[in-house]
Amino acid sequence: MAGNKYDASSISILEGLEAVRKRPGMYIGSVGTKGLNHLIYEIADNAVDEHLAGYCTEIDVTLNNDGTATIKDNGRGIPIGIHPKAGIPAVEVVFTVLHAGGKFGDGGYKISGGLHGVGASVVNALSEWLEVEIRVDGGVYKQRYERGKATGKLEQIGTCRKHDTGTIVTFLPDDQIFEKTRFKSESIKSRLHETAYLNPGLAINFEDKRSGCEEKVTYHEEDGLKAYVKDLNVGKETVCDIVYFKKSQDGIEVEVAFQYVNEFEENILGFCNNIYTQEGGTHITGFKTKFTMIINQYARELGI
Repeated sequence: MAGNKYDASSISILEGLEAVRKRPGMYIGSVGTKGLNHLIYEIADNAVDEHLAGYCTEIDVTLNNDGTATIKDNGRGIPIGIHPKAGIPAVEVVFTVLHAGGKFGDGGYKISGGLHGVGASVVNALSEWLEVEIRVDGGVYKQRYERGKATGKLEQIGTCRKHDTGTIVTFLPDDQIFEKTRFKSESIKSRLHETAYLNPGLAINFEDKRSGCEEKVTYHEEDGLKAYVKDLNVGKETVCDIVYFKKSQDGIEVEVAFQYVNEFEENILGFCNNIYTQEGGTHITGFKTKFTMIINQYARELGI
């Protein structure tokens, strides 16, 4: 049984982003179309976090004819200074180190979608190549990566106006990882539209440049959740106006919109920091419990 030897040399250590390439499903759910589209959401969600922090008003998502996707935002731009611990530019840390991001400490983001810090680095690990361009402090900087590894140093490639800031990420999904590398626009548009409903001050421009699929659409929902509920109830018989309220307490902000329709099925969608919570959660349980209690109390007072 010599082949069954189990000792210290049997323990493997995966360096850098190798773990992501080895088990992609752990990080993006699947290597099918759903996981492929998820790469776009990971980068776009980082831009949404910039919006939540008060610095980004517009996001562009483009599907290019060569199979790449480009996500551009007008946020502050990923920091380019040398990271004190890693000794490399902060942007390189963000794209090459798992569990690195601006969401762990107190200074970066008060509200963010996801706190694991794997988004950008996972997209990088699962791309044949990725390029990031950053506009910050009057300079334009660029770096390229191939299958998760930087191919060169962060370089300044130009200048820009001081207030012209933001990040552009372009990547080509790796066909060694994914079953198919063609993005599905309908799913992407649906997710982007949902994000626009949840962020009334944000405009999201989607463009499909692929031949035969050319399309341009902007999602900007100034009425936010109220517009979302209205669209969900299109074609249904409504029995009241949309009820809406928003309140902050103990550092937590809650926003709710609902409307009754003349049907037996209920449809409750819950979100936490812009992320749809498919399995429910304490926020949904709390809402249902209190809501039922109040309706029953009201009915008793009226003697119904």
